Amino acid sequence: MTQIDIDGENARDGLMTLVITIVELLIEAMEREAIRRMESGDLTDEEVERVGAQFAALDAEITAIKEEEGIEESVGQLRNRLDGLVADAVRSVEEPPQQGTTHEPIDND
Repeated sequence: MTQIDIDGENARDGLMTLVITIVELLIEAMEREAIRRMESGDLTDEEVERVGAQFAALDAEITAIKEEEGIEESVGQLRNRLDGLVADAVRSVEEPPQQGTTHEPIDND
């Protein structure tokens, strides 16, 4: 199970790690949507340039925050764990259950 320390002395770092990770994931989703719109011809050349510049500025700001807060490694570790969870979830959706197998309920405790 993926845990983030948000108690005690490390609460700020744990919270910053979580927030930055979520922001990075949202930015990646927005980038994919921008690419989809660009490839479908929905964006003008000016819009493509503007969106690209905005994403570059966001990336620079996120990198600076991670460096200032000293959370580069913890964000990377959380991203790796979340990527694994997402990959497992996608596989479970894409692959139908085999005959005779059942899925165990997720234990939220």
